[in-house]
Amino acid sequence: MSILIWGLSAVLTVTGLAGMFLPILPGAPILFLGLLFGAWAEDFHYVGLWTLLVLAIMAGLTYLVEFAASVLGVKKYGGSTRAMAGAAAGGVVGLFFGIPGILLGPFIGAVVGELSLQRTMNEASRAGFGTVVGLALGLAGKLAIGIAMVGLFVVMRFVA
Repeated sequence: MSILIWGLSAVLTVTGLAGMFLPILPGAPILFLGLLFGAWAEDFHYVGLWTLLVLAIMAGLTYLVEFAASVLGVKKYGGSTRAMAGAAAGGVVGLFFGIPGILLGPFIGAVVGELSLQRTMNEASRAGFGTVVGLALGLAGKLAIGIAMVGLFVVMRFVA
């Protein structure tokens, strides 16, 4: 039975790490679930409640990092609050158009948000570019946290 649980743990962990890149998958929760199954496979002997709580907090932090990076990207490149709202709305609308929509939606939303304030196309495109920079930084932050989650699990399982 534990081999089956370990197998499920491995599949969920790899899928969760892939979800850090692919916006269509909820990477952090899937990764956490994979690590939880790994702890369960050994009756929580090596990875216990406190480690799982830290892993859950880290999974939650991925969303905060992604949001903060997007907001800071828009602000850094001169975007307004409306550009930030447009980027968020564009991200939601983009979900319905697959990967291209997920990648282009926030950019288009930020540009439309800036243009609604009578900004020039140059200013609007800068805000859109800031959104893309923020998304890239958010992706890097999420991936770093995901790798740290796996690292903490491995340390607690094999070292501590």
